[in-house]
Amino acid sequence: MTEVIREQPDRGPKKELTRRDFLKKGGAAVVLTTAGLVASSRVFAAPVEEPVTATDVKYAMVIDLDRCYGCRACMEACKVENNTPEGVFWMYVFRFEEGRYPKVRISYMPRPCMHCDNAPCVKPCPVGARYKRADGLVATDWKRCIGCRYCEVACPYSVNYFNWGEQKKRQYLDWDAPEARAVQQLTGGAIPPYENPDLEGTFKPEGRYIGAGSHMRGVMGKCTFCVHRLEKGLLPACVANCPVQVYHFGNINDPESGVSKLLHSRPAWRLLEELGTLPSVYYIGSTPPTSALRQIEAIGGRKS
Repeated sequence: MTEVIREQPDRGPKKELTRRDFLKKGGAAVVLTTAGLVASSRVFAAPVEEPVTATDVKYAMVIDLDRCYGCRACMEACKVENNTPEGVFWMYVFRFEEGRYPKVRISYMPRPCMHCDNAPCVKPCPVGARYKRADGLVATDWKRCIGCRYCEVACPYSVNYFNWGEQKKRQYLDWDAPEARAVQQLTGGAIPPYENPDLEGTFKPEGRYIGAGSHMRGVMGKCTFCVHRLEKGLLPACVANCPVQVYHFGNINDPESGVSKLLHSRPAWRLLEELGTLPSVYYIGSTPPTSALRQIEAIGGRKS
């Protein structure tokens, strides 16, 4: 995979603002406001991208809604890969209902982080923890994050999550329960860990900590396009585990890539593109959601 080299902008003094320093300066708690997901109806055949400097790689995702049947396997894959806490979904598949019986239409819409080129979550971060990489990813340096949650409020897609505690639980299966024996037979007795060691450490090209934020208390977490897999030349977990190839992922700057060919051959739209956020996630098939849609079968965390 091509290595991305990016020159860091001059942010002034090198001293980092710590969480304690920020609180002393009067940092206020921010309450999450829920934003709607009604998109513009404008579609286009060829995407118009802002120029990207210092790299020939810019990652983008194309989601084919005509193929999605709402199985939510991508959500499972994301949670297992990143071990996000209960009720936290870096990838979420909306199930929508439109009309009244007997004329009812059901549709589905996956929603990862949009990794916007003009990311509204980057601008309000007071310590530079949220930033835009040259390869298109919007990342969070959890070692620098002070948990002010400004990015959570600024994002119109509701994809940012505050970690209220450290994630130390094997939440997918009680391995001491009798029903776990059948699974252990398949795994040779091995117990999958609660954390993915590939998420630890720093990531190129900036050498910043952007993978394991979901395990740390008091910081923000969100979809990373599985940056730890990208560095190994692998696809994001949601893409790799979709049973019907809803997701396409690759370098949009390469005219021969799969995503580029799709976007030049089929009409596409982006979620809330009228806000000028320039998302790196494109949808083909179906139409943008409207206020006529009702969400059904929503998923949340367990009560206990």
